[in-house]
Parts: sequence; C-alpha cells; structure tokens
Amino acid sequence: MTHINAGTLSRRDLLRLGGVGLAGAASLGIAGCGGGGGGAGGRSRFRLAEVQPDDYPTTLGDKKFADLVRERTDGRIDIRVFANGQLGEEAAVIEQVQIGAIEMTRVSSAPMTEFASGMGVFNLPFIFDSGEHMWKFLNGADGQRLLDGLEPSGFKGLAYYDAGARSFYTTKKEVQSVEDLRGLKFRVQQADVSVAFIKALGASPTPMDYGEVYSSLQSGLIDGAENNPPSYHSSSHYEVAKNYTLDEHTRVPEVLIMSQDRWNGLSDEDKEIIQGAAKESVAFQREKWDQRVTEDMEKLRAAGVNIIEIDDPAPWREATRSVIERYRKEYGEVLDQIAAAR
Repeated sequence: MTHINAGTLSRRDLLRLGGVGLAGAASLGIAGCGGGGGGAGGRSRFRLAEVQPDDYPTTLGDKKFADLVRERTDGRIDIRVFANGQLGEEAAVIEQVQIGAIEMTRVSSAPMTEFASGMGVFNLPFIFDSGEHMWKFLNGADGQRLLDGLEPSGFKGLAYYDAGARSFYTTKKEVQSVEDLRGLKFRVQQADVSVAFIKALGASPTPMDYGEVYSSLQSGLIDGAENNPPSYHSSSHYEVAKNYTLDEHTRVPEVLIMSQDRWNGLSDEDKEIIQGAAKESVAFQREKWDQRVTEDMEKLRAAGVNIIEIDDPAPWREATRSVIERYRKEYGEVLDQIAAAR
C-alpha cells in the first residue's frame, strides 16, 4: 500500500483514487467546511467508514462513539457512520483515511501491520490465555504504544474494539484434538503467519478470498475454515460446515482510527473530547460483542451445529510453538509484554 501525502493531492486526485464516488465527493466538501478543525467556533462533519452491517457490534460501537462526540460538542462535531461498506472495502478505506479523504474508520488490526509492524503479533496463535488477558494487555501502556505506532504512517489510533476469538469449523470430520486436523484442507487468510499456523497443525492451508469460502466448503474444495461465532453465523458457513471446534486459537482486535492529518487540525479541546469518547465507547462495544456471541451460539445450537469444547489447550499450544519461535525475532518484545500481562 502506497503512503501518500494528502497535502499534494487535489480533489480531482482524490476522486481518481477512487473510494468515495459522487456522494463521497459531496461529503468531502462538507467535511472540508470544518477543515477537520473542529475548533471552538467551527462546525465539522466527519465520516466513519464501517464494512459491517448496522446491527453488528463494531458498528454499534462506532455509533456510540459518534453519539458521545456529538453530545459533548453540542453537535458542533457530527460524526456520521457509514456501515455496510458504503465508502468502500477495508483496504481501500484504509488508503482513503491515510490521505485524509475519509476521516475515520474501524478496521481489523491485521491489515494495519503494514503501518505498525508490531500489530502483526495478533495473528500469532495462542498468545493470549483468554479475552481478559488480551484486554489487560490492550488497556495497558504496551497496547497503547502499538496504537501510537500508527502515527508515522498517517493514522491516529483512537481505541481497540473486540472481535472475539477465532476457532475452526469443518464439513465432515469432527475435530476434537490436534491429531484430527491432520490432512484436512483449511481456508486461510492470505498471510504468511496463517499459512505457517495451519501447516504446524499438520493440515493443508488454502488461501482464498472470504467470499469464496461458502461454495468451497459446499463443493468439498476445502474441509473447513476458521472464524469467530458472529462471523461463522452471519456468513451462513454453519449451513455447510456443522462442526465447530472452540479452540480459540487467535484473538485479533479491531482498531478505531482517524486520519492523522485531520487529527492534527483539531483543537486540543476537541482532541481530548474525541479521544475520550473513543475510549469510553469500548466498554459499550465489548458488551454488545459478548451479547452477540451468546445469541449467535444459541442460534448455532438451534440449527444443529455440533459444538465441540476444548478443555485443555496445552497440546494445541505445543503443536504451534514453532510458529511463535519463527516470528520471535520480529515480535519478541511485544510477546514478552503480552506474557507479562498474564
């Protein structure tokens, strides 16, 4: 992804770069009226891009954040949340935020590894013992430093959001142990860490786009995939892969980010309001996430999904230890900080 200086771009350049279309062009003019400044006298309208549906926990967190900002500025800063990918897919939106064409977005921390390499640590398996362990790290000084590491690339990291834990699901064979994974073909994200993880378990990684997973499970091209419960349910993958093994191998948090250029244009007072509102929205988003997981797990059971609990994760950790060691040189400092958060 190319790093671009927004100051060198005209409106024509921004439109040529693509992402926002005619509606977005109009919004650019509106947002520009506030100049991103949001000072004591001016009004600002910012857009927050979200790829998930309106009722998804991250979208609800976005809206809570926007409501808090609107309330605390008496409407002087109006953040509009555009859900369902209205402003573009995740990768395109990240580029638009980087150049300041879109002011804010909520994305997975995974693609942000390109801009703050330490965030790649979240893709490693079994580095967190639980959700509580992860949040202890994220809420501490070391987690904040990872967010701050986005600034040199043009992003202001405002907060982390929850995305739960990813687990395996399969079409035919029940997976109750590491041995059961051997020889199975799993869809993975197109990332070296994901490929190495599946290979360490004795399975065969098959990188593919998310939109191809359902048909590939249905046709037998792959034997399984992995994701968190809300995504497993909302994608309808449970219809063709009815075995869900709760190994909870990775926890990849979401990040709420703002264009650094837009952030720099804010008054100190408005920076404090926006940052405070972002942090305060986290508890609300986490609550909505937990509710959604509970509801979706009930729906999965009602649909006849075979839920398999993993009582002892130790064999899974041992099987994937080589992946941790392979990336220790790159992520050693952060891994030590995560271990210390236990």
